[in-house]
Amino acid sequence: MKKRKTDKGGVYVNGKKLTFRERVIRDFHHNWMLYLMLLPIIIYYLIFKFGPMFGLSIAFMDYKPAKGFLGSQWVGLKHFKNFFGDYYFGRLLRNTIRISVFTLLTFPAPIILALLINELKSKRFAKWTQTITYIPHFISTVVICGIIVKLTSSTGGITSILHTLFGIPQETLLNKSAYFIPIYIISELWQSIGWNSIIYLSALAGIDQELYDAARVDGAGRFKQVIYITIPCLLPTIIIMFILMMGKVFDVGYEKIMLLYNPAIYDVSDVINTYVYRKGLIDAQYSYSAAVGLFNCVVSFALVMITNKISKKVSGSGLW
Repeated sequence: MKKRKTDKGGVYVNGKKLTFRERVIRDFHHNWMLYLMLLPIIIYYLIFKFGPMFGLSIAFMDYKPAKGFLGSQWVGLKHFKNFFGDYYFGRLLRNTIRISVFTLLTFPAPIILALLINELKSKRFAKWTQTITYIPHFISTVVICGIIVKLTSSTGGITSILHTLFGIPQETLLNKSAYFIPIYIISELWQSIGWNSIIYLSALAGIDQELYDAARVDGAGRFKQVIYITIPCLLPTIIIMFILMMGKVFDVGYEKIMLLYNPAIYDVSDVINTYVYRKGLIDAQYSYSAAVGLFNCVVSFALVMITNKISKKVSGSGLW
């Protein structure tokens, strides 16, 4: 059968233009194995991603498990108003933004690591460096936090070193508000820097080597090659990763915070996600916690949209 495409994108077979349904059936017939491979992913997203979205409706009702979704009373924006007027709203917002901003400041670290590894002359040493920096990512967060708690206790190794070098009192560091954010950010950087550098190392491997050859012919040294070739070629990847990271500004890693914080340092460590956990699972205020969680998601989505739009205007590239 002879097939051709018109300028308008229509598909013809034997001179007959196929309808959308016929095109879908024909494509499925030719690529059924690809669709079969895609099926588990579709099922996963339907069950674990789109399915739970039905539960967002409880943010607009006084949900009672005994009455279910249909029997619970609709209250509109009551829980959102209560959250915005909550005594802890300012503290939660401030802590979430503060920790997120400090996390954003570590964004260049994986890029710098990838550039340094890429510049190593010994490929064997480069592979060893990559492996060593990847390892912390595969350690369970519970184990990581257990190590941190031990090392920062009154008799821990880190506390003893700081006491010897700087005269800091030998007391549990995680009971002091001033130490929580530095401990969280440094441990997060140690755990994620190697893993996050993978995408940049992949992008570096795809740069055309003829660009470097031409630069060397023109007399450019290794530093100038990085400035004028490597970084500009990495820029699209950097922009995409930054946009994705902006979407996580309000989605601070609450698992790690919950394992490290305690009531003594709530003033600097309590964030929106930990508040949702306490209200929803501990206090059983399901509707209220759902409203707070929905607010968090909406803000994160808005940040992604805004960052992407700015990126498109400034650099011409973005997620879409």
